[in-house]
Amino acid sequence: FVKLFLPSFQDLFGVSMVVPLMNLHIKSLGASHTVAGVIGSLYGIMQLFSSTFVGCWSDIVGRRYSLLACILLSALGYFLLGTSTTVFLFAISRVPVGIFKHTLSISKALLSDLVSERDRPLVMGRFNAASSVGFILGPVVGGYLTELEDGFYQTSFICASIFLLNAGLVWLLPWSEENTGNREHQQGSKGTGSFSAKANHDLHLKSATNGTLASGSLFRSPWIQVATVLKRIKGIACSDLWDIFLVRLLMSVAILLYYSNFSLALEERFGVKPLFAGYLMSYSSALGVLAGCLLGPITRLYQHNTYRLLLHSSALTCTLILLYASALSIWMIILSSTFLAFSTTIGRTCIIDLELTMGGNEASGTLLGVGQSVTSVGRIVAPLLSGIAQEFSPCGPPSLGVGLALVAILIMNVNKQKYCSRGNVKLKNR
Repeated sequence: FVKLFLPSFQDLFGVSMVVPLMNLHIKSLGASHTVAGVIGSLYGIMQLFSSTFVGCWSDIVGRRYSLLACILLSALGYFLLGTSTTVFLFAISRVPVGIFKHTLSISKALLSDLVSERDRPLVMGRFNAASSVGFILGPVVGGYLTELEDGFYQTSFICASIFLLNAGLVWLLPWSEENTGNREHQQGSKGTGSFSAKANHDLHLKSATNGTLASGSLFRSPWIQVATVLKRIKGIACSDLWDIFLVRLLMSVAILLYYSNFSLALEERFGVKPLFAGYLMSYSSALGVLAGCLLGPITRLYQHNTYRLLLHSSALTCTLILLYASALSIWMIILSSTFLAFSTTIGRTCIIDLELTMGGNEASGTLLGVGQSVTSVGRIVAPLLSGIAQEFSPCGPPSLGVGLALVAILIMNVNKQKYCSRGNVKLKNR
């Protein structure tokens, strides 16, 4: 597993070097604020629709092929970004990244294939911690490089080189598709009871697809892949997993509302400069890394009951956002930020684990892809809600977040029996 942690660290390290500098670069090319916003929105929309398809595609063609393809095409996107001397080239460079930058999702799906259900939260927590370290260090290095002559272009090329290095590391990993498939089948039989009939059907379909691909039918294989992707997505759409994805959406929007006007609200409420808000957010990110490393002892304390841990972490998140919204001093803000870093990190890991537990490992790529799409919807909706809420008060966005978090907690309580039965969700084959 450590061999996958290094690529995840390098992935977010490279991306976080470039992303904070992109708005400055596109404006230096002569783009207006509107054009910059439109290009940023198009990237988000591409991510929204592509994550489900790419995740499902990884279930069909295998993790190795899909992960390598996503890494290489992302490298191409950042290489094109390093050659973008016009707004048009800048927009073109975002297309392959917008469609195929799902490397971390596929890596998580691969980890879920390789580990037992009991150890999954621990491994996912450490994986997220490794990624977060890269996200903390990347902006610092990128800010230093951009001060050099042609610094943005150099940073983009370095990012593309990091992705190429990741492709080499993934290629050198010891792969055994047959063993992975057997492990998936065994885990599906143990952990997803009534889902097994559909899972067996999908495994046979996957085998048939792989057989067709191996036979050399190059003209038919893409159509078979597309048909199988659409069939799996239909299975997710017709399943009883809507409540889990709704909980993920509500909690994502609640947390995004908390951060949406963080710097501005601190300045208006307490006269704190944006620099302090930046330090506070970096402090929270560092605590998030620590929380990922502590997931193992925490899950053992909860006897590996993911539902109960998710419910308690969501309730703590809701309470801390309420504390932030009603804070009378900056020390209450620091206190809420400290514990919120732990609760949100634990909650993100638990919701992914619950999705995989209820949906089954055989469709882990599809499930993670749909989850990413749900989070993307949250990123689109949150700024709009934040803007409306700020018309009433600087505390409006976090107050609205508290309400959404309460709805999520209510949904989890209403569906408690389903979560605790573990694996009685069927993906309907219609």
